[in-house]
Amino acid sequence: MDYKIGSIVEGKVTGIQTYGAFVSLDSHMQGLIHISECRHGYVADIHHYLKTNQRVKVMIIDIDEYTGKISLSLRCLKDAFVNIKDERVRCNHKHYWTNYKVNDGFKPIESHLNSWVGNALEDIERK
Repeated sequence: MDYKIGSIVEGKVTGIQTYGAFVSLDSHMQGLIHISECRHGYVADIHHYLKTNQRVKVMIIDIDEYTGKISLSLRCLKDAFVNIKDERVRCNHKHYWTNYKVNDGFKPIESHLNSWVGNALEDIERK
């Protein structure tokens, strides 16, 4: 199967650690639901939300193009609003970004380096 960021897939929880749960998507691919992606709000113990061998529907939120690691989320499939003391509050979701096709690397730093060095030398001379 061709996995893409934003896809909703089904898998089986194969293991649980304190930091998250591993989900088998097919016979060759697995992903990780980080504990912060289980639900909106604080999660004290991931075992309260997930069990080994449980079938789950998850959203793919990141695929690291270097390592092939897949980040999954349960909370993306839930209502993006939570009630906190009778107020509807929008829950922001962190976004990951990895792409080997973008080759900027240190170019932004390199383009500013000469001016930064010049400014630093001027500051030293003034002092």
